[in-house]
Amino acid sequence: MQYIRPEADGQLAFTKSTEFLMIPSCLYGFHNTETSVHEAVSGRTVVCYHGTLDIPPEELDCPVCGARMHVNQHPEIALWHLCIGGCLSRVVFPHNQLRCPECGETHSQFISFKADGHRITEELYQYTRDLLAHGTYTLKQVSEITGLGKNIVKAIDKKRLQDEYTIDGRTLRKPEHKARFLGIDEFKLHDGYRYATHIIDMERGHVLWIGHGKKKQVVYDFIDHVGMDWMESVEAVACDMNSDFQEAFEERCEWIQPVFDYFHIVKNFNDKVVSEVRHDEQKRLTKERKFEAAKALKRTRYILTSSRSTLQRKDQEAAEGKVLSKGSDLFKKEEVVRKSGYEAKYDALLAENQLLFTLDLIKESLSEAYRQTSEPVMAKKLIQIIDICFATGNKHLRWFGRLLENHFEGIIAHATYRISAGRIEGLNNKIKTLRRQGYGYPDDEYFFLKIFDISRRNYERNPASHRKSD
Repeated sequence: MQYIRPEADGQLAFTKSTEFLMIPSCLYGFHNTETSVHEAVSGRTVVCYHGTLDIPPEELDCPVCGARMHVNQHPEIALWHLCIGGCLSRVVFPHNQLRCPECGETHSQFISFKADGHRITEELYQYTRDLLAHGTYTLKQVSEITGLGKNIVKAIDKKRLQDEYTIDGRTLRKPEHKARFLGIDEFKLHDGYRYATHIIDMERGHVLWIGHGKKKQVVYDFIDHVGMDWMESVEAVACDMNSDFQEAFEERCEWIQPVFDYFHIVKNFNDKVVSEVRHDEQKRLTKERKFEAAKALKRTRYILTSSRSTLQRKDQEAAEGKVLSKGSDLFKKEEVVRKSGYEAKYDALLAENQLLFTLDLIKESLSEAYRQTSEPVMAKKLIQIIDICFATGNKHLRWFGRLLENHFEGIIAHATYRISAGRIEGLNNKIKTLRRQGYGYPDDEYFFLKIFDISRRNYERNPASHRKSD
């Protein structure tokens, strides 16, 4: 195979028989004089383009005194370039050092196609940024595609994110749009009970702020960042039962209404009431030597915490022969109830235990309350649920009744502000996936920027708005 240089500057080309292929490379001023092929330590083939680099006439003028500069040295420089198929490529040429004989000023020749801060070409730099901005590939995958080291790929990605979301590389940009509804939640940052808190625009799903910890200071820092003028447009904030978040917003922005959505209420009900009541009933029945009744409560948490519509759907899937992933706990539960059916098993449990029947009544009442669009109507239904909780005398249900009382105003506010934690929990799942794909991110600043990025719209290389109309 013979490599030649075409007439246009900045184009690498090679011929084979009568076929001719030009590789657009934007290596302006570079003259390819010789090409060699060797094998890298990794085992990949490396194509090295050796040549020379033109010196523009204006660069020979001394920037200090204006005298004519001389070429002082010719040290060789090698830049990684775009891959050709599965082969890596490098551009090797003398990097001229210029010296003024009058004033002694020296500087290196400017390389127009070299990326700042890296021994790679601008074309490879932009290609790497495109791959990273696409959001599909991990750092390791981009490293394998481009042939660059993972540390270089990370540095390029971090610079891309800083350009996008910060002003000077550290100061976060203020939100472009005002928000009516905010969402706030914490997520696990590292092992060892270390957490961070993110605040999002509930309508757009964009992350607006991330801070270490899960205390009031995170909210204070966010308000100081966006300013009180921006906060005046906020009407409500969706949050969990963390009292610090609620109190922080009420202290600084008293007009903002905290809203506790259905997800967090039901999660507390299932984790702190249903599960505990089931365990207590198992112990009680075993102590009373009712072993069959106690055995019937084993592996029933999924059934007791699911809605009736979910159980009916599972019965339908079982009738159609669908199964869950083998080896999972849920698969084992499905095998237990497949013959009798989920809903039938659920009804049997309720018929045998009065306390479980009460739990079902509260669960259905909560679902009905959260479907209301009038605060007085929702308040009435919530009061009925609280009364049932206290009437049972059960310590777990009484705890749940106090929880509803303490967050009463924020719960019934859902009837007016129909916002939920769906976007927040969806983002939390994206964060878990991001951390798992990256095998953890010890650099918190980089990790936070990645979270900002995944909350924005998907990457589009050639958006329709930028295309020329036919």
